[in-house]
Amino acid sequence: MSLSPRLEPQPANYSLLTDLYQLTMSACYCGEGMADRPASFELFARAFPRHFGYAIAMGLEQALQYLEVVQFSTDQITALRQTGLFDRAPASFWEQLANFRFRGSVYAMPEGTAFLPNEPIVRIEAPLWQAQIVETYLLNTINYQTLIATRAARMRDVAGDRATLLEFGTRRASSPQAALWAARAALAAGFDATSNVFAALELGRQPSGTMAHALVLAFSAINQNESSAFSAFHQYFPGAPLLVDTFDTIAAVRTLAQQRQAGQCQMGGIRIDSGDIVTLSQQVREILPDVPIFASGDFDEWEIERTIAAGAKLDGYGIGTRLVAGSAFGGVYKLVDLDGVPVAKRSPGKTTYPGSKQVFRGVTGDRLGLADETAAASEYPLLVCVMRDGQRIAAVEPLEAIAQRTAASVAALPAAARSLRCEAPPLPQISEALQALRQTLP
Repeated sequence: MSLSPRLEPQPANYSLLTDLYQLTMSACYCGEGMADRPASFELFARAFPRHFGYAIAMGLEQALQYLEVVQFSTDQITALRQTGLFDRAPASFWEQLANFRFRGSVYAMPEGTAFLPNEPIVRIEAPLWQAQIVETYLLNTINYQTLIATRAARMRDVAGDRATLLEFGTRRASSPQAALWAARAALAAGFDATSNVFAALELGRQPSGTMAHALVLAFSAINQNESSAFSAFHQYFPGAPLLVDTFDTIAAVRTLAQQRQAGQCQMGGIRIDSGDIVTLSQQVREILPDVPIFASGDFDEWEIERTIAAGAKLDGYGIGTRLVAGSAFGGVYKLVDLDGVPVAKRSPGKTTYPGSKQVFRGVTGDRLGLADETAAASEYPLLVCVMRDGQRIAAVEPLEAIAQRTAASVAALPAAARSLRCEAPPLPQISEALQALRQTLP
């Protein structure tokens, strides 16, 4: 009996976690003697999801971890040969795979940096075939984490510094791996905690959560009352927040208030997951004026804004589906220079800027220029070298530092870019040198 396939990403199989055309193009480069020509690729987004006035760079740490370990095993090379797809590939291709270790350099915006359309957030400088073959994984981790971080930053911006934001998205993420990356990106963009136990412990955080309706239903079925569920839960987790909307939210809160007044229970928080959140939160606040109130249930930045404007009395939000799912972030990875020759795509609607580039940030906005340009007196470059010759030179940053950078980056943006209804994000100024280079290309 054959073993069931295990589709779980592990460092040992990172090399095959790619699109076929990365391998077929690499074989072509090898056959034509181009594989080791120095190349520069840049990862950027031409446009953002609707109403996004900015994006937050995230996922660099996982990209560097990948580049440090990716390689092809003998078994993997054998499996590729057995597909028959590479029967005409040159012998040098198989030699390249067998000896592969990433030997390039990486320039990147620090995680938590706000950026604009057409601004590269990562630049890879490496032999052509190596820069090509790592594209898929880099786009996967950076695009997804950038999407989550941007959504999380927008939610934090509208909720304010005082609100508690909890990441509850594991069950709605597109995969277990995505759930872990979503938890990390949310924390790095300003969320306070995650309910994902594995992610929290790996990241040195305390997991956070409450209870599900199932516990209330189970105890109610046995004891014919809701209070027994709360009492039992607090016996093992004193003061933990309680989910009160299984039956009658206000009746449950009034009972808890009476028990609290009689010294029969501690109250660390109330969670409401359904109903008219605004009205219910106001009523709960009247009954329990000093108890934190949390809401969950399909919240996003617009729903947070609406509840605040409507006068909700909430101290925090548990956010899942609308954080981890939704519109994809359309970052792309394009060749911009090969062996000193600048290149650019001319396809209608998908044009790119040629040459290795740098983003310069100043008090009046961003400037997109060539990598060898110098910053003006009031500017500083955003792309910094984090890996040289395959060796990382940047220390691992704590999530707290990334979250602080995210908050500072968002705070420095113009109000129009921070608006939840931004019609079009601001664009960087294009340097004279970059404009001139673009005009010289056919």
